[in-house]
Amino acid sequence: MNNDPELSGKYLGTITQDFIKVSDNLKEASYQIRSRGFSDFPIFAIAKTEVGIGQVLIKQKELDAEWNYSASFLDEFVQRDLVKEKNVDIFKEAYKDPDEFCCLFVVDEKFTNFIFIPYPED
Repeated sequence: MNNDPELSGKYLGTITQDFIKVSDNLKEASYQIRSRGFSDFPIFAIAKTEVGIGQVLIKQKELDAEWNYSASFLDEFVQRDLVKEKNVDIFKEAYKDPDEFCCLFVVDEKFTNFIFIPYPED
């Protein structure tokens, strides 16, 4: 898997189109993760195949989605060594307000990385 830090506009477009369909569900899941004390840093893994990260939240084709969405949080990413222990503070500093932004961990053939995407305004 290549890790390309640059996300092309076309690629971002497909993620954004899908995100609009599922954003309410992800925002609610983020709220539940935080309010129930699981983590202050919810992360949603998205992929077109199963990746085995987190708990499946939305399967591909549900809600007319192109991606599978799984709910997770920072601790699991540290346990799986996807975020190095020494980089936890850096990750927390980069993490955006979870009431306004969704943290996606995109796993695909051409791109594997974290992105923050703003929730649509009501």
